[in-house]
Amino acid sequence: MKSTIITIIISITVFCALYSQGRENTALSVVLQQIEKNNNTLKTLRETAEAQKSGNKTGIYLDNPDIEFNYLWGKPGEIGARTDISVKQHFDIPTLTGMKSKIADAQNQLVAVQYKSDRMNILLEAKQYCIELIYYNALRNASEIRLQHAGILAASYQSRLENGDASRLEYNKAQLNLATVQGEIARIDVERSSLLSQLKRLNGGIDIAFDESQYDTVVLPANFDEWFAQAAQKYPVLEYARQQIAVNKKQVSLNKAMGLPTFSAGYMSEKVVGQHYQGITLGVSLPLWENKNRVKQAKAMVIAAESHEADIRRQFYDWLQIHFNSIAGLNLTAEKYRQALAAVNNADLLKKALDVGEISLLNYITELEIYYKTVDNLLATERDLHLRYAELQQWDL
Repeated sequence: MKSTIITIIISITVFCALYSQGRENTALSVVLQQIEKNNNTLKTLRETAEAQKSGNKTGIYLDNPDIEFNYLWGKPGEIGARTDISVKQHFDIPTLTGMKSKIADAQNQLVAVQYKSDRMNILLEAKQYCIELIYYNALRNASEIRLQHAGILAASYQSRLENGDASRLEYNKAQLNLATVQGEIARIDVERSSLLSQLKRLNGGIDIAFDESQYDTVVLPANFDEWFAQAAQKYPVLEYARQQIAVNKKQVSLNKAMGLPTFSAGYMSEKVVGQHYQGITLGVSLPLWENKNRVKQAKAMVIAAESHEADIRRQFYDWLQIHFNSIAGLNLTAEKYRQALAAVNNADLLKKALDVGEISLLNYITELEIYYKTVDNLLATERDLHLRYAELQQWDL
């Protein structure tokens, strides 16, 4: 019987069948889709992004036309009144060439990337809660089997105590062992409830059910640098920095164009007694002082943005490499635990030794706890492994 129990524990905590991997992927995807749909923060961020995009599209058109009407009374009255009508439109090169519109489009891309980053952070938080839940679900499954065995052991020693085959001390040890497992399950339930509450919070107050207890297999890329190059294209923080450089370069071109003259054209009419003048008007404005140092400032902003992007890229590379190496180490540790659990099974020998009195109940429980501790270590290692792996894959959410 004990051999069967051990086999069940191993099957729960060690091996992930393809079917269960598919279910876990589906379950995680469903949770993340629900949260993306129901999360109140994401709703606010979407609305804010749309408002910012509309704001960026203001001020990119020609100035409003000027319309003037003048009615002047003459003095003395015999000279009559004078009537003036003027319609004038101002033109500037940046607007006519679409430079302002292009900068607005580039700024809107910044808004989109910022939303992408905020969305990624929220979904990553949700995925990390799911990974923690998988850990506690697996731990609870293993603890349920331990509880079953501890209950059988406690019942057996109660019967033996009543029959005079066991001492009160042995009976107490069996009961304490049962109470310890029950307490562990209660603690696990508290943690699971807390994690489900966190998912509910992220899901706009709507309950989420998540009972998965197995992970996908972690497969690290063979070539880190090639993988980094792909990740760098997707990482929103780097994408934002690159887009900021593009915006600043467009701003340099715009500021140069702002140094060009602006023009105006229109129609003017003037009427006095017995006379009527009308025709076109043309004007030019020379920006001699208004835009001074703007080009210099814009160029400095480009240099600063490029330096910022290079710093982010360097830090991102180092951060990825640290996590990459950490995951590789955790993966190796987890595999060693799996191999040890699959190869070592002293449960039957321990039970036989206990039954014939070769070892005490305390020794039996202690030896069995070594195995259970290894199971716990495997589950904790897999949890840490997948938490870090989720960070490496966060830009794919």
